[in-house]
Order: sequence, then C-alpha cells, then structure tokens
Amino acid sequence: MRTRTFIIRRLLLLIPVLIGVSLFVFALTRISGNPAAAYIRENMSQEQIALIEEQFHVHDPIYIQYFYWFEGIVQGNWGYSKTSHIPVTDAIQTFFPATFELTLVSIGIAVVVGIALGTLSATKRNKPVDHATRLMALAGVSMPIFILALVLQNVFAYNLGWFPMIGREADYWHYVDKDITHYTGFLLVDSVLNLNWDRFSDAVWHIALPAVTLSFGTIAIITRIQRGSMLDVLNQDYVKTARSKGLPERVVIRKHARRNALIPTTTVVGLAFGGLLGGAVLTETIFAWPGLGLWSTSAISNNDWASIMGFTMISALIYVIVNLIVDVMYAYLDPRVRLE
Repeated sequence: MRTRTFIIRRLLLLIPVLIGVSLFVFALTRISGNPAAAYIRENMSQEQIALIEEQFHVHDPIYIQYFYWFEGIVQGNWGYSKTSHIPVTDAIQTFFPATFELTLVSIGIAVVVGIALGTLSATKRNKPVDHATRLMALAGVSMPIFILALVLQNVFAYNLGWFPMIGREADYWHYVDKDITHYTGFLLVDSVLNLNWDRFSDAVWHIALPAVTLSFGTIAIITRIQRGSMLDVLNQDYVKTARSKGLPERVVIRKHARRNALIPTTTVVGLAFGGLLGGAVLTETIFAWPGLGLWSTSAISNNDWASIMGFTMISALIYVIVNLIVDVMYAYLDPRVRLE
C-alpha cells in the first residue's frame, strides 16, 4: 500500500509540472510574435487571414488564448506541422520511435559502461585504471557533443568506412522488404520480431555512432557519480563486516556495496535521460537521424511554432514520466523513501 501511495503522490505532482511547462511554452510563442503569422501567405485574401487569426484567437485576451491552446493540447489537437505537412500529433508519432530508440540505446550504453567504470575506478582507487577512468570522465563532461559527433563521423565513417555516415538504415530497405510488419516503430525490435537478421544488423550498424556520441557525456557523469558513491559505501561498517566474515570481494562489491551505491546514480540517470533527449537534436542533425530532433531543427528553420511547441511538450512529458520511474526505482533501492 505504501508503494502504491508513493506512486500516486508522484503522479499527482506531475500535473502542476506539466501545467507549468505548458505556460512556459505558450508564453514563449506569444513573446516571439503572432503565432498565426507563420501560416499566412502573401497571396491569401483578407478572409483567409481572418480565419487563421480566428483559429489562433489572436484578438482575444491572453488568458483566453491560453485556454483554447491548452484545451487543444488536452484533446490531442496540437496544431498543423507545416514542416511535415501533417498534424503535429501525426508527426510526433512518425518521428518519435527513431528518437526514443536512439535515446534508449544511448542510455543503456551509458548505464552499463558508466556503472561498470565507476565501480572499477572506486575499487582500484589511485591505481592507473582509476586515473585513466577519471581522465576519460573529465573529457566526457568537457567535450561538446557536436565536436564528438563530427570526430567520430570523420574517423570511423568517412576515413575508415566502418560505419555509415548518416541515416537510420540503408536505402536498400526502401525498395525491398516493404511488407515487413512494423509492430513498434523501433527498427531493432521490429527486425527481431520479423526474424529479419539482415535488417537488424543494418539497424545496429547505423545506430552505433549516433548512440555512442549521445551516450559519451552521460557515461562520464554516471562514472563520476558511481565512483564517489562507491567510495562512500566501501567505508561503511556493513561492508567492513561483510569482509570480516570472509566473503569473497566480488560478493561484497556486488551484493553489499554496489546496490547501495546505485541510489544517487539512479537519480542522475533520470536527469540524464532528459539531457539525452535534448542532445539528440544535435546528434540527429549531424547524422541525419530521422527523429524528433531533426524534425524540430527543421521546424525552427521554418518558423513552425506548432511543431516546436509539440516537440517541447512531448519532451517535457517524457522527462517527467522517466523521473517518475526513477522515483519508483529509488524507493525500491531504498525502502525508507516510501515512508517519507
């Protein structure tokens, strides 16, 4: 019951957060100018212009404009994307799987590598592997993501030819296997479900460089947090007691130290996920990855406010949901949280 109450409380807290995000996004669109201007053309008649302005309620008070805008958001009417020439909700459904798949692979790489390196660095404190790990972490938090993307693209794609330069899959698949069933929109998952291993290997081949690029900074952050947390835990009495009982060192690290050290790391992972969604804009643009990031970049170039607002709202929604999951995981790792 306590866990259920914990989750319900966190869900209720999401409501004011999303309302706050909606107010912020709405204010930005109105500060930037007339939201209807982007959809008005020179050859339009006054009646057509008036109809567009009426649709956006530009002559109503600002709170009335927000009411109608928020009502549309709740009802699923997020406007029309002139960048994609389809409704914004349809555009999000089209581009979301590519971004989410890239983000999931990136966070998976970051979590596995970051926790492993952080744990290793803490257990080998002040040894060469510890110094090397800390140097890598420093480079990871210091290097801009677009610089890393361009370097990896130039070295491993252009010069060595080990990976493709751009895209989510080879052009070959646009002409064959058109009858493949897309269950989820995730190429890695759908290719496995269709038992199409050639397409799976091609999807892995294409996602490798963007995923490594997107995960590198997060690996550095997780490594540093995990190392510091592990160093604190290794000095606790219960770890010393486990060692005094003669337990193997790997058992002490895995069962007694690492789980408790994961508590602050778990929180960072949730925050990092939102950062990966933001970083995906640059990564997708450089690697021409057909996701929300590339779509939002095109929307900004076209002054497409409906698409920009849609991208911002879906990013915020994903961010708060992920942080809810992190809160639940936090409560699982530390049951005392449920009582707070």
